[in-house]
Amino acid sequence: MSRPSLNDLAAFVSVATHRSFRRAADELGAAPSTLSHAMRALEERMGVRLLNRTTRSVSPTEAGFQLLESLQPALAALDGALDSVAPFRGQVAGVVRINAPRVGAAILVREVLPVMAQRHPEVTVDLVVQGQLIDIVQAGFDAGVRLAGSVPRDMIAVPIGAPLRFVCVASPAYLERAGTPTTPDDLARHQCIGHRLPSGRLYRWEFERAGQAMTLDVTGPAALDDEELMVDAAVRGLGVAYVIETAAHAALAAGQLREVLSPWLRFAEPATVYYPGHRAVPPALRAFLDVVRQTR
Repeated sequence: MSRPSLNDLAAFVSVATHRSFRRAADELGAAPSTLSHAMRALEERMGVRLLNRTTRSVSPTEAGFQLLESLQPALAALDGALDSVAPFRGQVAGVVRINAPRVGAAILVREVLPVMAQRHPEVTVDLVVQGQLIDIVQAGFDAGVRLAGSVPRDMIAVPIGAPLRFVCVASPAYLERAGTPTTPDDLARHQCIGHRLPSGRLYRWEFERAGQAMTLDVTGPAALDDEELMVDAAVRGLGVAYVIETAAHAALAAGQLREVLSPWLRFAEPATVYYPGHRAVPPALRAFLDVVRQTR
């Protein structure tokens, strides 16, 4: 058996990981048909079937899974060896692909990107704003941004910025019309703007005071999946919104919104940049993470 090339093995890992010739082709900068022919040639060279193919999907066979598990750490070690000489080339360069919700993206733009542009002008941060929770490895991202409680266990998380506090807000006109809630139970008599989570379910509002915690299902005229839209809906008098404080800061400062139920909302949760712990960290991502750590 002739030994497969490193490029063919790397292409196999990409196809088997993404389970898609199209996604692997996007990552590698090749045509899907070219990758398909390369995988068939690899299978013939190795004398074993590595991939199950249908018209809509591709997945590793048992032999393919075995090869994938062996190749991933080997290729990661090779990447690490090549990256170890990066400091001798001078400036760090490359692209860092980040997936983040709107609030997380705003933190990066405000606190991280200016420092990155100054320190590492040869690094491009490709920031994709997306509310839906995704598998960043499968989608081809180097890192993502999430609240600490929702980071997958197999990822490494680095806190970014100050912990995010949640607030309940409503417009002065709405509060004059409907009254001001003083306890979470009062919300049963109010119109509330629902928060649709990336999973599709509605968020249950969380409150805590003097060690007493409670969660509530709320109802109202709208359910939205974007913090800025929730704030805008509250400004327009649709009801009470439960949002991250930074999203409502400008409207609160301008008097367009008022905070309610403050004694019940004293907890905060840190946002984090997270990345795969089983891969070698490329120099551009390492430089990005170093800047993130300085925002704490």
